[in-house]
Amino acid sequence: MKRNDLILAGTVLVVAIAALIFLNLNKKEGNTVIVKVDGKVYKEFPLDVDTTYEIKGVNGGTNLLVIENGHADIAEASCPDKICVDQKQIDKNGETIVCLPNKVVIEINSDTQSEIDAIAN
Repeated sequence: MKRNDLILAGTVLVVAIAALIFLNLNKKEGNTVIVKVDGKVYKEFPLDVDTTYEIKGVNGGTNLLVIENGHADIAEASCPDKICVDQKQIDKNGETIVCLPNKVVIEINSDTQSEIDAIAN
């Protein structure tokens, strides 16, 4: 690699890291947990009320949604890989937890729209 190639790669890397930090710092707190099963809204919960709810996914699969201390998490799942259980707790607008085998999506939503739209900008 030549010197200019390294400068270009370094500049692109710095810009990408700065953009990532900027977007993460501007995420809004969510206030609603939306549960979707097979692409359809199944149930909605307030994020500020602690609750535990068993979600019935497709083909008899289940996921245990736990909302606690303003965070939503999947604590248990009947799927074979348990990737959804290993995902981190979510609380920011637009964050999701997905269980593909049970076709369950947990999404955080906020009633207020963010001033910054990562896709439009």
